[in-house]
Amino acid sequence: MSIDAIDRRLIGATQAGLPLTPAPYAAIAQHIGLSEDEVISRMQALQHQGVIRRVALAPNHYALGMTANGMSVWDVEDSHAHDLGAAVGALDFVSHCYLRPRAEGWPYNLFAMVHGSTGDEVETKRAQIAALLGAHCRASDILYSTRILKKTGMRIKEG
Repeated sequence: MSIDAIDRRLIGATQAGLPLTPAPYAAIAQHIGLSEDEVISRMQALQHQGVIRRVALAPNHYALGMTANGMSVWDVEDSHAHDLGAAVGALDFVSHCYLRPRAEGWPYNLFAMVHGSTGDEVETKRAQIAALLGAHCRASDILYSTRILKKTGMRIKEG
């Protein structure tokens, strides 16, 4: 998989984030000398090729008042993990949810990030996930964040 010089310029123009304007793709297009439609088309093609996984918002939850943030981890029966993971990921209070292989000494295969303004709020949301998983969940835990890590998207090395 390779990208051309235009794709490289497009990635370079978006790697620090999209401009906060009503028409961000038009602003990018103007900046790199393309049409807005071409920017959108190229970004869709890059996503289809797997060069870009997604275009998403990465909020600072602490700045939004959500200072209790926990990665809930669940030991879900493998035969139900995909469907249950999709249901958990669809909950409006889960910011991201994914399946991971189990590791030695770590029985959890389903991970769901939950944010709240208090620990009690997060625990209430965790209980809702537990109710959804029901008897298909054998164990769970939650790992609370102690600090925010720098979130960055793709970076392309110039030259």
